[in-house]
Amino acid sequence: MSHFSWSGCQNVNALQSVKICGDDSFSLVDKDALDTQVKDKKIQEAAEKARNEALANEMKQHDKIMCMLEERQKNDIRNINKAISEFQKNFQKPETRREFDLSDPQALKKDRPARLSDNDPRCTVSGLQKFMGEDLNYDQRMKFQKEQLREWSLQQQRDWKNALADQKFADDLYDKNRIELDQKTMEQQQKEEENRRAVCAATKDFNRTQAAELAERKKLEKNQKMKDDMDEISSLLQGDLLSENPEQAVSSFGRHRVITDRWKGMNQDQLMAIRYSQQQQVLEKLRLKEEERQRDAEWDRQSIQAARAQLVLERHQQRQNRECRQALDNINAELSQEQKSKNIYLKEAAYSNSPTDQYYAQFNTTSR
Repeated sequence: MSHFSWSGCQNVNALQSVKICGDDSFSLVDKDALDTQVKDKKIQEAAEKARNEALANEMKQHDKIMCMLEERQKNDIRNINKAISEFQKNFQKPETRREFDLSDPQALKKDRPARLSDNDPRCTVSGLQKFMGEDLNYDQRMKFQKEQLREWSLQQQRDWKNALADQKFADDLYDKNRIELDQKTMEQQQKEEENRRAVCAATKDFNRTQAAELAERKKLEKNQKMKDDMDEISSLLQGDLLSENPEQAVSSFGRHRVITDRWKGMNQDQLMAIRYSQQQQVLEKLRLKEEERQRDAEWDRQSIQAARAQLVLERHQQRQNRECRQALDNINAELSQEQKSKNIYLKEAAYSNSPTDQYYAQFNTTSR
């Protein structure tokens, strides 16, 4: 009789444990948590991909700008070298050198006899070919020499004016090309800035939408879970399993015998202990959910702070780029103004003197 009652108590306790805990308590995999982790990972991958694409586009644009600057520098060097070569070709010919007659390869072919006639201008005093008082073509020779010097001076002035005009045209063309290139660069930078802002705005809206959806979904899940837990607790507390009268398990053969399918097998203290344990489990579960909510809120706050820091950094970088570009424009303007002032000085002051009679009279005043 005693052995039969003890085995019945064990079976009833096992059935009660299974009913109280439920099937959800023995689940080893939380599918909702896994789905949330997968969605978060996809969101992170999408944000990382967008950031990588933005960085790649920015690197491509920087490379394009560097190529344009290098091409412009090469063109400037090529133009400078071409101008130097043209200047040497037009104004620094070997024939115009003072010592060219000493190294002229055609000197022997150009050489003439010591005296061709009485009017030979090469007949000097040291050659004893012609003496003072025998110069019959002095006036005509002096007139020819002055005319020749005047023609040379005028030709030199015309050459200098042409050179200044060519230099001014080259400077104007260079300034025009530089302004066009700067405008193209600024337009490209503005387009990049607009694209970057659009990407940032789209990313921010997407993150805000995802965060709102996640918070709403967690809130609904939390409310539903709390409702289910309270319903389960209320059902357990008010159901037949916990509210059944223990007297119903008394057998008709005596109080020392019980009906096994009706016997509770526990006194009031044990029932109170089980209820307290259940309440503690519910409170622990609520505490864990609250900690998870706080972690999610902290994660959202850190994400927002990171986005704000990124935006501040981008604005600072834009400000630095704008200041650098403004400083470069100021330097270019100063250099252009200095060059124009120098050209004006050369044109109006340095090369403005015209030869006088005193300038022409200083030639052929001695025998050497």
